[in-house]
Amino acid sequence: MKKLLIAIALLAAPLLAQDKIQRLVKLSYADPQAIAPLLRDFGVQMEANREMKVIVLSGLPDRVTTAESAIKQLDVPSAAQKDIELTAYFVVAGDRDTVTGNPIPQDLESVVAQLKNTFPFKNYKMMDALTIRTRSGVPASTTGILSTAANPPLSKFSFRSATAGAEGLIRIDNMHAGLRLPLAHGTEVQYIDTGLETDVDVKEGQKVVVGRSSLEGPDKALFLVLMAKTIN
Repeated sequence: MKKLLIAIALLAAPLLAQDKIQRLVKLSYADPQAIAPLLRDFGVQMEANREMKVIVLSGLPDRVTTAESAIKQLDVPSAAQKDIELTAYFVVAGDRDTVTGNPIPQDLESVVAQLKNTFPFKNYKMMDALTIRTRSGVPASTTGILSTAANPPLSKFSFRSATAGAEGLIRIDNMHAGLRLPLAHGTEVQYIDTGLETDVDVKEGQKVVVGRSSLEGPDKALFLVLMAKTIN
């Protein structure tokens, strides 16, 4: 009987060693919510708190230790020194002379010239431009009001994170840019959203056409042009 109990204890030992643990990791420089998505493949559960600058790790001991080591490698002063500035240009194109918007600014003329060679719209106008400056890896959003009407159309620009990488590339994750347009139903007004939602890499300092979406039918389109740069 005693031998049987010893054998059971030995068999149970590896299972007990695999019990999950929790560990609180304090950060000094980096944003916890920016680092947490980078640890998805480490096989641990995470809870990030930006105000307290901590990440709580839960999982098997060896995986928690590995994740903690990765956090310490990322939590360095350089991770907190760069800001990223993103500008989203909303360009509207259509076949009618009544396309609303402002004239295309000079710094976008070369981009619009490329669009004209690809898409046979007659008129191109600048509807809006939204700029966000934020810390690397931090989510941000902004909106613009496009008229003084009681229920004005809105421009919207947001992303989950923007991170400067190698070779001058800036990675924008879960970016959304588009318009929120009022649609009258009798005495009520409802809004419809149009635009683009994607992950994208942008070469620093260059203006890139991210894509297009339909706008009030096939004879009108919204183009999104994006520019990104780092600021120390």
